[in-house]
Amino acid sequence: MAGSIQDTFFEECEELLEAMDEGLTAIEGGDQDPEIVNAVFRAVHSIKGGAGAFGMEELVAFAHKFETVFDDVRSNKLQLDPKLIQLLFRASDHLADLVTRARDGGQTDAEHHDVLIKALEEYIDEEEEEIVFEPMGFGGLDMGGLPDLPLPDLDAMAGGMIDTASTTPMETLYKVRFHPLKEMFATGNEPFFLLQALSDLGTMDVTLDDSELPGFDVMDLDENYLAWNIELRSKEPRSAVEAVFEFVEGLCELTIDTEEVEASEVPGDADGDAALSALNDAFGTAPAEDEPVAAPAPLAEVAPEEPKPAPVAEPKPAAAPVKAEENTPPPAKSESRGPKPTLRVELERVDRLINAVGELIINHSMLAQQIANLDAGDVRDVEIELEGFKNLARDIQEGVMAIRAQPVKPLFQRMARIVREASSATGKNCKLVTEGEATEVDKTVIERLSDPLTHILRNAVDHGVEKPEDREAAGKSKMGEIRLSASHRSGSVYIEVRDDGAGVNRPRVKQIAIDKGLIPENAELTDNEIDNLLFLPGFSTAKEISNLSGRGVGMDVVKNAVTSLGGRVNVTSTPGKGSVFSIILPLTLAVMDGMVVSVGGQTMVVPITSIVETMRGNDEMLSNLGADGTLLSIRGSFVPVCDVANALGLKDPFSDHQQPGVFLLVETETGQRCALAVDDIHDQRQVVIKSLDGVCGNIDGVSAATILGDGKIAMILDPESIIAASPAAAFDPDRRMSNASAS
Repeated sequence: MAGSIQDTFFEECEELLEAMDEGLTAIEGGDQDPEIVNAVFRAVHSIKGGAGAFGMEELVAFAHKFETVFDDVRSNKLQLDPKLIQLLFRASDHLADLVTRARDGGQTDAEHHDVLIKALEEYIDEEEEEIVFEPMGFGGLDMGGLPDLPLPDLDAMAGGMIDTASTTPMETLYKVRFHPLKEMFATGNEPFFLLQALSDLGTMDVTLDDSELPGFDVMDLDENYLAWNIELRSKEPRSAVEAVFEFVEGLCELTIDTEEVEASEVPGDADGDAALSALNDAFGTAPAEDEPVAAPAPLAEVAPEEPKPAPVAEPKPAAAPVKAEENTPPPAKSESRGPKPTLRVELERVDRLINAVGELIINHSMLAQQIANLDAGDVRDVEIELEGFKNLARDIQEGVMAIRAQPVKPLFQRMARIVREASSATGKNCKLVTEGEATEVDKTVIERLSDPLTHILRNAVDHGVEKPEDREAAGKSKMGEIRLSASHRSGSVYIEVRDDGAGVNRPRVKQIAIDKGLIPENAELTDNEIDNLLFLPGFSTAKEISNLSGRGVGMDVVKNAVTSLGGRVNVTSTPGKGSVFSIILPLTLAVMDGMVVSVGGQTMVVPITSIVETMRGNDEMLSNLGADGTLLSIRGSFVPVCDVANALGLKDPFSDHQQPGVFLLVETETGQRCALAVDDIHDQRQVVIKSLDGVCGNIDGVSAATILGDGKIAMILDPESIIAASPAAAFDPDRRMSNASAS
């Protein structure tokens, strides 16, 4: 059970780190709203508290320094200047590293760790208290008995954090009224833990207020009618008292009044005994390990019937006598209580469900094929039911895909760190601006997109954005801007990385490609073709090898990674204004809509997202260009024709076979249009994508395979690579228009 709790802690750490990075990004952008500052503080505080419960001393110690600085920020003791904001970003990155090492193991970079500690200490007042870590359980409770829920102030419960020694002759009397709302219990928080943490601050008297408790006949078992009036004598500041209730902010009604009183003569140990005695009177004594839990007093009588992490017995349905309990059914759980419930499911289980849905779609296709082959008179009723089956299968497929769909926000937030580190390594000032963070993409796509984006962003910082002095000379801001955006377009995911740098130096790029033997010396290339030379294997414009570039790898890796996802990557550039790297990806890697065609006697599938239109041609629409080129005239414009059968080697390119008369007009990611010539078009249908990795390896012109309704395997074509391997790739309609007209 403890392992499960720790796994949940690390999962919640990821969410907290995302929230912290989001808040820091907003602060860097000039939004210093107190709620944003408090949100970042609570995220760090929550990580520290959970880490303390599991004995992660290094993580707790660093988080405490980070938290202390941010506490001074939110109390207006420190001003958020650019230097401090950058330090907080570096501390956030290091905190994420410490969480990763605590989960996966490994050694911490001691030098970097110490540098950040010293930098944070420069902002900490020497009189502020230091953390004392004592690894222990939650107030002596068994860790295995706690649920996988957000935990209350764990670090305060770890003990030793509050220094009760003081020579101040005066104490503060805090009069606290604490009324938990029903939403607080839904999040797993317990009054016992909060009051126990409060008792560590001084001498405490607790009085249960049950004045609002109604009769049993009108009682709403989802509501909480109990409140506590607390008098706390403490030498601690008000902020320490407020910190106890930070985790339940907005989930309870809380008032805190103060007045100065003379210091108590009761020794410290007696203070603790008195406070614990008051808690025991209200809640019952915390059970020891393996000791059965005794039935509590009034709290359990009205609490909802849910398991609790506190040492409180299983709640009973009502506060009536035994006979009433026997005649009263247990209350039903309220579905509207608290936040919308979520369920954590292993990814492998979702994958199995997706595969099952894929097989369901294949079975539907096979069933439809068998019915079509039947020699029956009237099958309209069967076809109607089959259409309903198809719609239901599609609904199930879309629902399952929605389970895997995740927003790109966490990925984009990680990229902000990449830009910061690359800027520091190159001595440049760059900021990352993100757009479309709510765009949802298949989880597998997100995981495999991290490396390509990392390479592109490092390239943008290293080669795209100029040095501050060069930018200033060019009339630009010293701070370079890199914009990362995501959106849905025509059934695909578009991700763009746009920088405002110097753009691609095309003459230099072309000369490097010639010197490396990547292209012929006499090659005539368009500007867009020169830009895309960056993706050739072994290409690099770096003059010296550094930590970021110069070894001829990077952009080639980007292209291979994106292609393996069934996507495309393209670059466009404007000298002096910057470059744009565009990545187009499928929404999912499991199912797609495709056009079923015949090519060279084989049945194949073309992704519907790449098709602009379909048409049947004739001799008047075709024009010869050169020895092996053909252009198709479409509404006054010309596009090159690519014979798919020739490109795939399914027929002799020098045969006298007549040019097919069926064309699929497709558009490449560079904006070039091409007409794919096929034998025939059958229909449009949804197909299940089956990867060829580990089966056939890489096949030029083919991205994957599928199973058709007749049980045969059909290849899913890759229009981009087919065009690139055909003579059509050499034709630029804009340059060849006059030649085509002459022929």
